[in-house]
Amino acid sequence: MRRTLTIVSFICLALSAWGQQYSFTFQLEGRSDTVMYIGRYHRDVLTLVDTAVRRGDSYVFKGRREWPRGVYALVGQDGKKAVSDFCVDGSLKFSISGDAKLTPGSVKVKGSKVNAEMYDYLATETAAEKEMEALKKDKDRAEKEKALIARMEAYEKRVMELKSPNVYLEIQKVCSRPEVPDSVKDKATWYRMHYWDYLFENEKLKVKSETWALLHSPQLFSKMNYFFFGVLYYAESDTIKADIDRLAARIGDDTALLRYVFDFIEPRYFRSTKNVGWDAVWCHLASEYYLKGRCPWATEGTLHNMRYNYKRIRQSLIGAHGQELWMADTNQSSDPREWISSHRFPTKYVILWFWDPDCHHCQEQSEALKVLYDSLMTAPDRRFEIYAVGFESDVEKWKRYVREHKFNWVNVGGTNVNIDYQEAYNVHGAPTMIILNERRDIIMNKVLPAKSLLQFLNEYEKRSCKL
Repeated sequence: MRRTLTIVSFICLALSAWGQQYSFTFQLEGRSDTVMYIGRYHRDVLTLVDTAVRRGDSYVFKGRREWPRGVYALVGQDGKKAVSDFCVDGSLKFSISGDAKLTPGSVKVKGSKVNAEMYDYLATETAAEKEMEALKKDKDRAEKEKALIARMEAYEKRVMELKSPNVYLEIQKVCSRPEVPDSVKDKATWYRMHYWDYLFENEKLKVKSETWALLHSPQLFSKMNYFFFGVLYYAESDTIKADIDRLAARIGDDTALLRYVFDFIEPRYFRSTKNVGWDAVWCHLASEYYLKGRCPWATEGTLHNMRYNYKRIRQSLIGAHGQELWMADTNQSSDPREWISSHRFPTKYVILWFWDPDCHHCQEQSEALKVLYDSLMTAPDRRFEIYAVGFESDVEKWKRYVREHKFNWVNVGGTNVNIDYQEAYNVHGAPTMIILNERRDIIMNKVLPAKSLLQFLNEYEKRSCKL
């Protein structure tokens, strides 16, 4: 008898270690997918973790495994797009039925209070959005819109104050945006400074055992994306760096959350051509966090590449001193005494223009620069010289293009050069534009349209006068 109990206990322990038994049924009217998947969120990527074959209009996921508390996605047979989200929070046996897309309002839930509350919440939100859309055609819509907004704000507050645990509503609250008090004068700064408050006020989700639920939710990705590429999109690099430091300090030793944040922003700022100063943000991440050992998940290979790229990129940051180039012009002399310097011009500014005659965008931008340059040839206030580096290994092709298009600025190219300009100015493609001031410091490292060049120089001089 004792032996039998021992065997049974062993089997129970083994099954427990293997995971709990589960059964998730999704009944989608009119859905034709042969198979459906369950996906786990991580940032904007879905990892498929389970599969079910269609039986009639139902898909039943069942078996034995661990299902950490959190938000999951029901995914169509293409394996990419989520049909609908659902929650695993408590019950591991439930059914969800509705139309082919599980549209909120069509859904019925059995066996899961959490999912019933989630779909009720989504249905109310969807109905309010439709009501707001309909009011656009109402001549007396102002008061009605105001009343609708007040009603939904009161509803949101009631839902978020529910005492019963619900992972979806917890995450929804944590990832909601702060309400700016009416008394605040600088609303934009207040909003930015308090954007993450709810994340760090929720004690339950701060517990590391609950980190999974937050990190694997679409809401956190949306919140991150809106902050860095919405709120901070036009911010100065120093502001972005300060906000990253502030967020990292609040995260503290929660390595999982810190990695989520850094894995999100690091590749998006690396060599980004979108905004001025974003390369400085990447250099800050590299030097102050990765290369100081504050990112324990980073492999030695990752750190090696970062050291290399950091060394290159920091040389071309705005504010750095531009390295002097000596290059041969179209005569291609091998005598360094006949090479031309990038720095020794009487003009106040020098535009380093790295271009390729085979590049269509380079051709367009070069023609636009030519129109501007030629129009200022006799102007007494032409403040810049263009030092155009032909980014082309076929020297004869480059020389022919320069000659045919009559580029009157300084044309240099070929292999007769004092230093590797790609290393010196982080030139990893064409076109690349670097603008140097009178001290030959870098004041711009993004390609400006020719029509914006004079405006940029004027604004730069205004800012310089204020310093």
